[in-house]
Amino acid sequence: MTEGSDSPAGSSNSDDAPVNVENVTPNDRVNCWVCFGNADDDRDAEWVQPCRCRGTTRWVHQTCLQRWIDEKQKGNSTSAVSCPQCNAEYILVFPPFGRFVFVLDMADRLMYKMCPLATAGIVVGSIYWTAVTYGAVTVMQILGHKEGLSTMEHADPLVLLVGLPTIPIMLILGKMVRWEDYLLKIWRRYSNRIPGLKQLLGGSSDADGRGIRDRPPPDVPAFSDPVSVTRVLCGALLLPTMATVFGRVFFSHIPHNPQRILLGGITFVAVKGVLKMYLRQQQYVRQCQRKILNFDRSSVYPNSPTNSQSSQTNDNSNPDH
Repeated sequence: MTEGSDSPAGSSNSDDAPVNVENVTPNDRVNCWVCFGNADDDRDAEWVQPCRCRGTTRWVHQTCLQRWIDEKQKGNSTSAVSCPQCNAEYILVFPPFGRFVFVLDMADRLMYKMCPLATAGIVVGSIYWTAVTYGAVTVMQILGHKEGLSTMEHADPLVLLVGLPTIPIMLILGKMVRWEDYLLKIWRRYSNRIPGLKQLLGGSSDADGRGIRDRPPPDVPAFSDPVSVTRVLCGALLLPTMATVFGRVFFSHIPHNPQRILLGGITFVAVKGVLKMYLRQQQYVRQCQRKILNFDRSSVYPNSPTNSQSSQTNDNSNPDH
């Protein structure tokens, strides 16, 4: 595609000039492949041969082709358009702009290309300063408001700009480590070797254990469960707050705030992990004890949407019942 007719004078050839249908031999059929009109319909119409096509498909009205190109470009006048038959790209020539309009057009195109980069920079900068703010709040939460603020005031600004954003990043990365799955896998492997140890995370009787031994569920990889992004973010960013709460509740006798919050965080993570392991083990045992019943058309099983719908249908069909 060409924009602006800046070619030197005298360089224009017969391909750029409109075709005069009077110079066409009688053997040539002049039919527009857009509107299917011929030269007899409108003698004053301007014809053009814009591509490498031969025969009747090489002719087209200038106005018809302009309208067809507008439909293909869909408002974007800079997009290239090709012939649907020979795939030759149409040569589109625009009249030249004035200097002022040319500057405005270049500025508009530059803004169009720079806006995505500027938007990405604004988003990244917003995320960065949000991480810096969260890191500063976490430092004051752990060390105390006065001590944390004093520590950051006396620290190197470069250390703060690099270190504070790493606090939420490290919390998120630590949250993504699914250590409960590894411990639960080890538990299932070695719990049968120690008597009574299996009952801690949900044991089963001999009758139930027979079903577990007969049909163990498939070995699911540790990271096969989908990770919820919102859950990871909430769990990671709320960890300092929960550590502070657990530290004040269970370790209020410790005078130093960092040690108290550290012990509170370890306690919170440990309790949460044990409860999660217990839930996963109970789901594992329940999956192992699943049974498939024989089909009985006359029986109605609880919690079955199909049977409840069929029973409602039978009640509606028997009004005297």
